[in-house]
Amino acid sequence: MSDRTQSLLRIRPEIPSAIVHDGMSADEQFQNGTLRPVIKLQNELFIAVFKNYIAKHKNSFYELSLNKRFLYIENAIQKDIKFRNSLKGIVIGQFTAEEYEIYIKNSSSLNKRMMNMVINRLKDQIQLFEEPALV
Repeated sequence: MSDRTQSLLRIRPEIPSAIVHDGMSADEQFQNGTLRPVIKLQNELFIAVFKNYIAKHKNSFYELSLNKRFLYIENAIQKDIKFRNSLKGIVIGQFTAEEYEIYIKNSSSLNKRMMNMVINRLKDQIQLFEEPALV
C-alpha cells in the first residue's frame, strides 16, 4: 500500500453505522466504505464552499424561507454544473487510486449517490447558513 493510500485511509473518520458486507450491492459497499467517510471528512470544506456559493450569488439565500433554502441547496448542486463538479472534485480527490478504479467503473450511479449525500449533509446543517452579522 502506498504512503498516499495509507495516509488517506488513516485520516478518515470511522462511521460505525456504515457497515459493508457481501450481501450489499457494489455501489452500496462503495457508498458505506468510501463515500460516507470521505464526505464526513470533508464536511467543514463543504460548509465553507457553500457559504462562498451563497455570497457569489448575491446572498439571496438569506431572504428565503426554510423550505426554499432546502430547494436552493438542491438546485445549486443539481443544476449548477460547475458547482457540482467542484463538489465532486472535493470528494474524488480523497479517493485512493484503488477506490478511483472502482469509482470510474460506475461513476454515473456513484455521482448521484455522492451528490445526494452532500445535499442531505448541507440540509442537515442548515442552521450553519445564517446571514452573517454586519460589523
